[in-house]
Amino acid sequence: MRAAVAQWGSERTDALLVFRPDLAPPSTLAPLMRRGEKPGFVVEDMTDVDRFAPTGLELPGEALYLVTGIARGDEFENASPAEALAELTARDRSPLLLTEGLHWVLQQPEVLERNHCFMTIGSRLMKATGKLDSRTPALWISNGTGRDGKERKDAPKLGWCWWNNRHTWLGIASAAGRSTGA
Repeated sequence: MRAAVAQWGSERTDALLVFRPDLAPPSTLAPLMRRGEKPGFVVEDMTDVDRFAPTGLELPGEALYLVTGIARGDEFENASPAEALAELTARDRSPLLLTEGLHWVLQQPEVLERNHCFMTIGSRLMKATGKLDSRTPALWISNGTGRDGKERKDAPKLGWCWWNNRHTWLGIASAAGRSTGA
């Protein structure tokens, strides 16, 4: 990581430094998120979170890569992932991966803002049947209700939403590009 920062420049603010998903799985990254003193967590019914993989995207072959032109996708609040994907494709943008979203929150925690959080629809789970699971990963702030528990109120949360559902407070995060340098 130090070599990559030295190569790409520690002063860069236009790109996000990301480990490939196979090297830094979501279940490892999620607890590293912080909001105040509250650590992040994965919802308990998403035990398969590490099986959500890039779908329809080619990643750079290096262990570390840069993601540029990241947007939280607030304009897609109240759009389903299916609807947003068509628009992102038309704009020549690609949906953010779950691990990229986690790295973003780790590097810029303020991006996770109550009532303006985001889905990471570039990561999907392929079922044994060969069809995509209808869940899509999302990052938001827990209200401390239900199975989250009161002690997790205001903690960063890795959860999921249905592919065809709309949420007025969840954008669809995207990127302009991915590369291994300059």
